[in-house]
Amino acid sequence: MKPDMNEIRQVFAEADCLFTPDDVEAALDRMATAITERLADTDPVVLCVMHGGLIVTGRLLPGLVFPLEIGYLHATRYGHDFCGSHLDWRVRPTEDLRGRTVLLVDDILDEGTTLAAIIDYCREEGAKEVFTAVLIDKDHDHKAPGLTADFVGLVSPDRFLFGCGMDYRGYWRNAPGIYAVKDL
Repeated sequence: MKPDMNEIRQVFAEADCLFTPDDVEAALDRMATAITERLADTDPVVLCVMHGGLIVTGRLLPGLVFPLEIGYLHATRYGHDFCGSHLDWRVRPTEDLRGRTVLLVDDILDEGTTLAAIIDYCREEGAKEVFTAVLIDKDHDHKAPGLTADFVGLVSPDRFLFGCGMDYRGYWRNAPGIYAVKDL
């Protein structure tokens, strides 16, 4: 069911801006520097985790000035819902991951169940090493066991976020900063 557009607009109007566009740009610059220092000589495959990772990947790639291969995958637990269910693989990577360094780029590390499953998949496909880069790491204690991101742009409080790839009911991925919904 399509959400009420008045609600979608109201959510943005009432949201708290946690990180401005300038904050996001500075975080992406820091991430690009750290990724370059670690992966520039590894011939990596950079995989965008759709849809959330689309904006982050597009904004991060120009800062990675070294040879790399780009691909994408689409696995989700949320759709337009607020809480996850089973993992739904919509598109698996088409790149050969055997013996390769893989960098997964996503918008947010929340609980990490989806990201953990994607990491496992890459390892099962023969990746030599798998790294993760997320714009936002949510600060809470209910992440998948042992999961941490290798490259993090910003740390946020445990609130429902949208902007820079993260959505509210399928909308506002395009918001230039990071916003928190007032109430759900």
